[in-house]
Amino acid sequence: MAFLPPEQQPPPFHGPPAEPPGPPRAVVLGLRARQWMIVAAALGCVYALVGGAALVSAWTSLHRGPTNAEIQVAARAEVARRWEAWPAERIFPERISYEVRRGRTEFAGRAGIAAEADCSVSVDPPVAAVLTRNGCRAVLRATYVDQIQGVATTIGVAVFADATTADRVLREVPPDQEGTPVRNGVRAIAFPGTAAARFTDAARQDSTADRGGPYLVLTSSGETDGRPAASVAERRPNLPFAVAPQLARQIAHTLGTQALPDCSRGEWKC
Repeated sequence: MAFLPPEQQPPPFHGPPAEPPGPPRAVVLGLRARQWMIVAAALGCVYALVGGAALVSAWTSLHRGPTNAEIQVAARAEVARRWEAWPAERIFPERISYEVRRGRTEFAGRAGIAAEADCSVSVDPPVAAVLTRNGCRAVLRATYVDQIQGVATTIGVAVFADATTADRVLREVPPDQEGTPVRNGVRAIAFPGTAAARFTDAARQDSTADRGGPYLVLTSSGETDGRPAASVAERRPNLPFAVAPQLARQIAHTLGTQALPDCSRGEWKC
C-alpha cells in the first residue's frame, strides 16, 4: 500500500458545513407557533360545532309544538287574566238562566255593572279582612233581577293570584247566621231606573259564596221593594233567593274553566 507524504494528504472530513445560525424560534407555554396554529384551528372547529348545535336547538324549540306542561301554564295564565282581558259584559252576561223548579227555566236580567272597586270597601268588614289578608286584587260587581222582578242579587267577583288562594278564602269567609240580616257578604249595588233601584245593604236577606279558578264569587240577595231585612218578622224560605247561587255558579264556571290555548288570539301568551 502506498502512502502519500503528509504534505499531500487531504484535510480530515468533519461533515457538511454547519448552517449559519438563524433567529431563535418563539416558544409560548411550551408550544411553538405552528403548534399554536393547530390548537387555534381545533378550537375554531369546536366553537363552530357548539354554535351550530345551539342554532339547531333554538330552531327546534321555536318550531316544535308546546308541551303539555306549557299548555297547562298558558291555560292557567289566561284564566288569571280574564278579569282584566274580558269586557265586563262577558263576565256579567245580560241574561243568565236559572231553574225555579225541575224542568222550568227562567232568566235573570242584568240591572247594571258597577266600576271595579277595592276589596276593602266592596264587601262587609269581616269578609274584607279575609280578602285583603289573602292578597285580593279587586272586586267586580253587577246586580241582577229575577224574571218576575221580585228579587235583586248583587254578584261580586273577588280576584286572587291563583285557585289555591281563592279556595282557601272560600273556606275562611264567615257565613251569615240563618234568619239574620246579611253581615258577611258583598255590598249591594242599586241602579236607578231599574227594578233594582231600591236594593240596598239593609235589604239584603241572603248571601252565598262560590269559587271558579282564582275567583271568589259572592252574592247578596233581597227583595226589590227595598224592605229592610230587619223588618221581615219571619224569614222566608230560601226558594225566592235560590236564584243567587245558580247565577254565581254559572259566572264562576265561565271565569274559572280553562280553555285550550289559541295562540292566534291576543289574550293568549304562547
